[in-house]
Amino acid sequence: MQLSVVLPLKIFLEEETDKVVGMGLRGGFCLRPRHVDMAMALIPGIVSWWADGEERFVAVNGGILVKSGDEVRIATRHAVSGELGHLREAVDAMTEELDEGERAARTALARLEARFVRGVLDFGSR
Repeated sequence: MQLSVVLPLKIFLEEETDKVVGMGLRGGFCLRPRHVDMAMALIPGIVSWWADGEERFVAVNGGILVKSGDEVRIATRHAVSGELGHLREAVDAMTEELDEGERAARTALARLEARFVRGVLDFGSR
C-alpha cells in the first residue's frame, strides 16, 4: 500500500507499507492491502506503519483517513514524525491545543448568545 500524510501546504510523507494502525473516532483500526475501501475521522494520536521491516510512527492532530484500493491517505493540519516517546509529548501538546481552541470557541459563542439575547430584550422593550 502507498501511505501518504498530507498537510494543508505540503505532502508530509509518502511511503510503501504493508500495514497502517491508528485511532479513529470509533476506536482503533488496522488496515492491510486487501481491506475494504473506507473513510474515517481520526482523533489526535499516533499512526504507525511498517516500512523496510521496521515500525515507524507519526503523530497527527486528528484529520481524515481515506483508504482507496492500495492507497491510504491521511489529511491533517499538523503532523510530527520521530521516536515513540517524543511523539506522546507531541500528541499531548496537540490535545491541549485543541482544548484551548475549544474553550476559546465556547467563550466566543457565549458572547454571541449574550449579545443576541440583549438585542431581543432591547427590541421587546421598545
